[in-house]
Amino acid sequence: MNQVICVYSSSSCAIAEEYFKVAAELGREIALRKDVMLYGGGLLGLMGAVAKAVHKERGKVIGVIPTALNVKGVVYENCDELVVTATLRERKAIMDSRSDAFIALPGGYGTLEELLEIITLKQLRYHQKPIVILNSCGFYDKLLEQFESSITQSFAKPECRHLYFVTDRVSEALRYIDNYQPYPFKDKWLTDVKC
Repeated sequence: MNQVICVYSSSSCAIAEEYFKVAAELGREIALRKDVMLYGGGLLGLMGAVAKAVHKERGKVIGVIPTALNVKGVVYENCDELVVTATLRERKAIMDSRSDAFIALPGGYGTLEELLEIITLKQLRYHQKPIVILNSCGFYDKLLEQFESSITQSFAKPECRHLYFVTDRVSEALRYIDNYQPYPFKDKWLTDVKC
């Protein structure tokens, strides 16, 4: 335990209550495990719900937010540590480097971009950390269908399925992180292609 878990999630407050319940459960469990939550530093939406749930159980929250979003009503000012960056790219680099694992809750374009980038970085072997897609209410079903389409049409290799783990249960997500062993990709799995 005592891992730093990066959580990607929505900043929207207009989404269904079911998503907030899962976000609160995740935050609570991270804190009870004595892990640290690292995230984008937001107050609103699922971002704020996870951070507040961590703090409700006296856990630790690290926020990483760009200057443009470091404004009252947007930033979660109660972060135990708040890192302010000049750009979004710098924000993501810090989140990537300081985290031991990644969990993606449902979210919009920013969450999808963060998730796809961290999967791509793992594919290219910049890291070997666990990545979990927390598929609450089937939110990621269509994206996962697209991933499968990429594999079946040979845009990606079948081994890519081992880059991430999918579940709709917080307990399974955290168990996966606890028991994670990097998949033994072949030396040439990225470049051994037929054209």
